[in-house]
Amino acid sequence: MPAALPWDFALILLVLAVLVPWRGARRVRSLLARETLSTADRLTVYSSTIAFQWAATAIVLWRCIARGIQLQDLGFSTAHPWRIIPVAVGLAVLIAANQLASLQRLAQLPPEKQGFFRAFSLKLLPRNSVEGLAFFALVVTVSLCEEIVYRGFVQRVFQNLAGGSVLIGIAASAAFFSLAHLYQGRRGLVGTFIAGCIFSSALAWTGSLIPPMVAHFSADALAGYLAPRWLLRARRDDPESSSAAASPTVEN
Repeated sequence: MPAALPWDFALILLVLAVLVPWRGARRVRSLLARETLSTADRLTVYSSTIAFQWAATAIVLWRCIARGIQLQDLGFSTAHPWRIIPVAVGLAVLIAANQLASLQRLAQLPPEKQGFFRAFSLKLLPRNSVEGLAFFALVVTVSLCEEIVYRGFVQRVFQNLAGGSVLIGIAASAAFFSLAHLYQGRRGLVGTFIAGCIFSSALAWTGSLIPPMVAHFSADALAGYLAPRWLLRARRDDPESSSAAASPTVEN
């Protein structure tokens, strides 16, 4: 028999499905609408996101433990290292290769065709060493916290609700993960849903959050550190846009 959904789990899922996507999309739109962002602005964004993610993860773990769910059931396991290690390495390499190829294709497009990701990268991703250090803490936080919440918690809850169906758990986890990236638009929703399915499948196969955490870190770190440089470099390499390149979108 499928398990009943406790009230606190239902409330957490409601927040993840509605409040988090709405708040994220509204915040990103507001930031992108500003003419410039300073280092202080980006550090504020990074630190507030880190604080929110750890707080949300702590609440999820608290309620899971209170409901008698073992940490091992959420993916805190190293019981099958012969699966975990090769899957983690292989998945990280696959995600990194795809991310590099995507960034390279994007950098080759004219600026006006690079869409949301260009604006997001040049406004919110790190542009100096101080921001880079803070962004590293952000990537570590996101890789750990989002995997615990969306893979460990959401996937387990829906798998239990569906009477043990792994496929339902994977699909639900990927859907919630995709909604959290609503601010990226339609293409972002599709891309994160596919990534979510891959990450959730890795958890289902290995029983561990380590592979999706490693892959998640690989994807976000590459995007964060390479995208601003590659997009600006592409403009400098284009003689027709050299004057525009002299006025970067973001303040250092």
